[in-house]
Amino acid sequence: MRNKIQNLTNMKKQTFFIAVSGLLVAVSLHAQELIPYRKGDKWGFCTPDKKMVVQPKYDDVWSFSEGLVRVKLNGKWGFIDKTGKEIVTPKYDDAKNFHEGLARVKLNGKWGFIDKTGKEIVPPKYDIAEYFHEGLAKVELNGKYGLIDKTGKEIVPPKYDEGLYFSEDLAQVKLNDKWGLIDKTGKEIVPPKYDDAWNFSEGLAPVKLNDKVGFIDKTGKEIVTPKYDDAKNFYEGLAWVELNGKVGLIDKTGKEIVTPKYDYAENFQEGLAWVLLNGEVGFIDKTGKEIVTPKYDDAKDFHEGLAKVKLNDKWGFIDKTGKEIVPPMYDDALYFSKGLARVKLNDKYGIIDKTGKEIVPPKYDDANVFIEGLAYVKLNDKYGFIDKTGKEILPPKYDEVRDFQEGLARVKLNDKYGFIDKTGKEIVPPKYDDANVFIEGLARVKLNGKEFYIKVFPDGKVVEYYEE
Repeated sequence: MRNKIQNLTNMKKQTFFIAVSGLLVAVSLHAQELIPYRKGDKWGFCTPDKKMVVQPKYDDVWSFSEGLVRVKLNGKWGFIDKTGKEIVTPKYDDAKNFHEGLARVKLNGKWGFIDKTGKEIVPPKYDIAEYFHEGLAKVELNGKYGLIDKTGKEIVPPKYDEGLYFSEDLAQVKLNDKWGLIDKTGKEIVPPKYDDAWNFSEGLAPVKLNDKVGFIDKTGKEIVTPKYDDAKNFYEGLAWVELNGKVGLIDKTGKEIVTPKYDYAENFQEGLAWVLLNGEVGFIDKTGKEIVTPKYDDAKDFHEGLAKVKLNDKWGFIDKTGKEIVPPMYDDALYFSKGLARVKLNDKYGIIDKTGKEIVPPKYDDANVFIEGLAYVKLNDKYGFIDKTGKEILPPKYDEVRDFQEGLARVKLNDKYGFIDKTGKEIVPPKYDDANVFIEGLARVKLNGKEFYIKVFPDGKVVEYYEE
């Protein structure tokens, strides 16, 4: 009796061990990183250490999206999962990545949608189908547009001539040359009656009727009767309107904060907006008060508390009181970003800080903004990188460079491409005929007419996922 009990106990332990082992293998396969691997002209997938999971047999592959990847075989597209199982046998003329659990597929010139089991939720029948966004997708059939949900139900049968892009849960629709508004159930909040309509912003949308523009709310009520010649969307509670060639400012009740008197104006940025009057530029606050009386030849929006202004063909910077922090003295300037701005003088570029101090005196033939702490510079037709103190991390020596992304920058030398790290070290010496930037740890490169992927490991080791 005791032996029987012991045997049963051992059997249960073995069964439990097998079940747990199987689960761990399944989890491991599901969680593992798979990398496209090219052998000759065929593609498969392997682990980062080159253990093959999907033998090379496909004519083309893409990267994984929501756990599945598009694969091409004999001119047809299908999908496989991370174990290499063909969820969808290649049979479609075209296919797109999964998005919100569904993927667009094309067959015989028509588009539909499949789920992650390969089931056709929407059989290919539409002329055009766009990605799902917040549970809805725009479709076209015979030149008319409608909306479907994720079950394939036509929330809005294809009947509109144009529109169906949602903003703040409402979309403009056009029918018989008139515009209206619908909600996400397809209900017409405003039947098509306006000559034009624009997106909602801060609860209001501009509409045009009889060549005049006003604003409606989300119930379709006209908050501002169409009476202006033009209008911009509301931004930070205010909107610019135009009447008889002059622009003014209204609030959300339609009250004119600034009677139309300026020749042009831009939206508020950091509490101030620049205005143009008689060819001169200044700044006003949200009450309409002129903080900077129009006197400059040109100006741009505020960034990080400073705005660039132009006077007598020279650029400088002012603060929000109108004080000139950097007197107009440069031939060109970019806005401030993370405390620094690029300036140009006598065809040379440098970098200044917010006090106007030249961190890098204008001496380069070109200079870019800082990305990931470094900026590329050009001198005598060669490119290098500087840090935010102006130190040359990499003296100009390359024929071409790209900004840093994921800690690496693409460089070109003697018509070959490679990659450097932020110390200037060549992690991948220039040897490829072409190269894309790194995205999620992988870069697609080209060598001798063949495209494949490379990966750089934390220890600096570079692995090529390719063999003849």
